[in-house]
Amino acid sequence: MATLMTGFVFISPTVSAQQGRVSSLPLPRFVSLRTEPVNMRTGPGVRYPVMWVYQRRNLPVEITDEFDTWRQIRDPDGEEGWVHQSMLSGQRTGLVTNDTSFLYKGSAPSSAVIAEVSTGVVIIVDRCPKQTELCLVEANGTKGWLHRDLFWGLYVYESVD
Repeated sequence: MATLMTGFVFISPTVSAQQGRVSSLPLPRFVSLRTEPVNMRTGPGVRYPVMWVYQRRNLPVEITDEFDTWRQIRDPDGEEGWVHQSMLSGQRTGLVTNDTSFLYKGSAPSSAVIAEVSTGVVIIVDRCPKQTELCLVEANGTKGWLHRDLFWGLYVYESVD
C-alpha cells in the first residue's frame, strides 16, 4: 500500500444558487489552478496588489464572483481574492482533508484498500456519481475510489461525470 503525503487547513464553503454575470455558469463553483505560479490579487485587474502567489498546479479553488475576465476565488484555507480566468481550469480536483484517507479498488467501501492518502494531497476527480459515497480519483498516479466527504472541492449534492 502506498502512502501519499503533504499538509493544509480547510474551511467548508457556503453554497447559494446563482449564475455568473459573465459566464452564466453557476456560482459558486469549483475549478482548479491551471498553472503555476498564479497571482491572487486584491481586485479584478493587474493594477491591484498581489496578495498570494500560488505554486501548486491543480489546487482546487471555488469561484464566488466574476468581473470581465477576472474571477473572485476562495482557496482551501478560506482566503479570497481575484485571479485572471486564463489561470483557471475546469478540471475538477480536490484537496484531501482527512488525516488518513484510503483509496479503494472498487466503488464500495468493502473493496480492497490500494493506497493511503494523507491530508493536503491534491487529487484529480475523475467521476463522482450522484448519490454515491465514493468518487473515482487519481492521487499521485494511483487511481482508486475515495469517500466524497474526505476532500475539499466538491459540494455535498454534486455529481461529476
